[in-house]
Amino acid sequence: MIFDEKKNLNFYRNLGIEGRYAKAVDFLVNTDLAALEAGKHEIDGTNVYANVTSYTTIPWEEAKYESHEHYTDIQYVIEGSEVMTYAPTHEMEVKTPYNPDKDVTFYENTVPGLQAVVKAGQYMIFHPWDAHKPKAADGEPAPIKKVIVKIKED
Repeated sequence: MIFDEKKNLNFYRNLGIEGRYAKAVDFLVNTDLAALEAGKHEIDGTNVYANVTSYTTIPWEEAKYESHEHYTDIQYVIEGSEVMTYAPTHEMEVKTPYNPDKDVTFYENTVPGLQAVVKAGQYMIFHPWDAHKPKAADGEPAPIKKVIVKIKED
């Protein structure tokens, strides 16, 4: 798990395989993120793509832990803020087994994890071994706009 700010994105461009992180970083640095419409945005086919979403955050207790076997997430907050929580997958109890069609496993909400308030211009990077819980309210539920860049890891 990595927590950082936009000004440091270039530091991560050489992670991973085949320049995929570099493509993700270039997208985040060179795109007018506030102008992006909701939905999927192709960057490099299924290797790197972005999902733009807007929603109202929910109480921490209602948010769900998840992980992905084949993709890393860069969850970048464009507007608003939310609490994102991290915990190692090996410490989690599976609630819903892995769904290969959606590349997701859901976990029981019994681990407090490491919680961070992520504000506009900040992001967290979650690897396949990182359970993460996005969408939690920073105080009262509030609107947020976020882009999740998905980087294929195999």
